[in-house]
Amino acid sequence: MSLQGKTLFITGASRGIGREIALRAAREGANIVIAAKSAEPHAKLPGTIHSVAAEVEEVGGKALALQVDVRDENAVKAAMAQAAEHFGGIDALINNAGAIKLVGVEKLEPKRFDLMFQINTRAVMVCSQAALPYLKQSKGHILSLSPPLNLDPKWFANYGPYTTTKYGMSMLTLGMHEEFKKYGISVNSLWPKTVIATAAIEFEAGGPAVMKAARLPAIMADAAHAILSSSERCISGRLLIDEEILREQGQSHFEQYRYDPAGKLMNDLFID
Repeated sequence: MSLQGKTLFITGASRGIGREIALRAAREGANIVIAAKSAEPHAKLPGTIHSVAAEVEEVGGKALALQVDVRDENAVKAAMAQAAEHFGGIDALINNAGAIKLVGVEKLEPKRFDLMFQINTRAVMVCSQAALPYLKQSKGHILSLSPPLNLDPKWFANYGPYTTTKYGMSMLTLGMHEEFKKYGISVNSLWPKTVIATAAIEFEAGGPAVMKAARLPAIMADAAHAILSSSERCISGRLLIDEEILREQGQSHFEQYRYDPAGKLMNDLFID
């Protein structure tokens, strides 16, 4: 199913994977709501809601740039209503906004944990709740960028707080899949098999050396497209991996996604 004319509300879409998902859908003529905090250029991080809106329209989509803090439920609800009025509804919510700090309990500042919990876990509930009236009408999708629930202690040993907030997203996916079944809404999570080359990786989680072991965000955009273009809840209640869902769809070649053709790919967090 094409995403032409469908409306996607994407949080954190001013850069990285969110931007890539936006552009992938826009190339099919989708309406994209770029909901993020970045309205002004950042010294280190490229992209704003306005630059992505321009890119969306350049490739054939329609854009609505909204500056939104996903920690503010009133702002989220207002943005969702504005988006629905502007485009005539909402067909998909992509919970892409995220916060990361790979530090253990001993050294993590409580305010940093609050930030990760509010953006990673709480915002999934807040945004899904705000989108629900519109998704009931469209029998649409909720897609959260969160990992499989891998309970190996190694994923908790050095950065348990971050792991907890990301696993919270995945548990909400499983819960909402059951809760929203009666509305015909599909609910899934998506996570990369390998590290993805984004500014977050470059500046927060490894730097240039890790980038060489990464794939491009395009693989996540293609995987998200496969999920969002499905219908009748034929894909729902799953904690999906990008390469796995693309293989299910018949894709077998992945070399085009490499950031560095000579680099050795590195598994992402939570992937054994």
